[in-house]
Amino acid sequence: MKPIRVALIPAYQPDELLCDLLHELALRDFFLIVVNDGSGAEYEPIFEEASRSAVILTHHENRGKGAALRTGLQYLKDNFPFHYTVVTMDADGQHRICDAEHLCRTAEEHPDALILGCRDFKGKVPFRSRFGNRMTSILFKLTSGRYVSDTQTGLRAFSDALTPVMLTISGDRYEYEMNVLSHFARAKLPMHEVRIRTIYIDDNKGSHFHPLRDSFRIYKELLKFSLSSFVCFLLDFLLYCVILGVSGSETTANLLARVVSSIANYSINRWLVFRDDQTLMKTASQYFALVVLILLCNTALLWLFVNVCRMNPYAGKILTEVILFLVSWIVQHSFIFRRKKGSA
Repeated sequence: MKPIRVALIPAYQPDELLCDLLHELALRDFFLIVVNDGSGAEYEPIFEEASRSAVILTHHENRGKGAALRTGLQYLKDNFPFHYTVVTMDADGQHRICDAEHLCRTAEEHPDALILGCRDFKGKVPFRSRFGNRMTSILFKLTSGRYVSDTQTGLRAFSDALTPVMLTISGDRYEYEMNVLSHFARAKLPMHEVRIRTIYIDDNKGSHFHPLRDSFRIYKELLKFSLSSFVCFLLDFLLYCVILGVSGSETTANLLARVVSSIANYSINRWLVFRDDQTLMKTASQYFALVVLILLCNTALLWLFVNVCRMNPYAGKILTEVILFLVSWIVQHSFIFRRKKGSA
């Protein structure tokens, strides 16, 4: 039996374009869910008109796009016994119905995958949208190892089998959509891109995306590992300088500094960065085996830079850490703190 297609639309202070979108979707036999995310009393007439064709779920206060999407998904989980395919759409009319249908067909062919409607960014595209998406794609590739050409797309589709996973992912505002991508990348879950047309109405002035505030929410999830490594690098470098000044031995200073900073780095990564729930013994043994390996490489590289290349010992230390940073990230992300496939 073919799954029912559900269009889930979070809406904050929408205009009449929402009703036009719902009318077109209803003609294509979509089951419609709209989440009124605290729009206020003056927008009640729009939601009253929308209720003629859609289920309206209401937040009495604005809670954000991520919270609205989870509200809609929880409604489906609790009240929808049928097999269904969800497509999430924006309320501003910038997603085409034919693209939504294309994503649904792809999700039905790949029920274990997240389907992303990736814009081509051709033609007249606002600079902040083009630049912001390109920057986020680069950062996501560096920190996750997966490339997604349009990390900020709101047009996404997936089967009902993935609803429980979507409900466990954190983030109440725009960062939720980035957290979804991060989760799928870390859990080795499939993501497929479908090319869609780029549409911006009135230079995208209807968007409620706040460039500074919401960009910070998005980027902070991508940069936590880098910040953890940087903090522990500062601790490592400070201890290295102090011990080197006392002992006069680069090797002794490097070994002792590395032991202390490695314990700190493991604790931060386990509890704050990767939020790992595996057994302490398993991850700790793997992590400190990595520490020993990197320490040997670290010490060898530092000795090479200082004694063979005749570099300043402090500059040599910095260069050594930069080289080994990427190695550490790849191993921790892909092996030590890797989540089981499909886990929350």
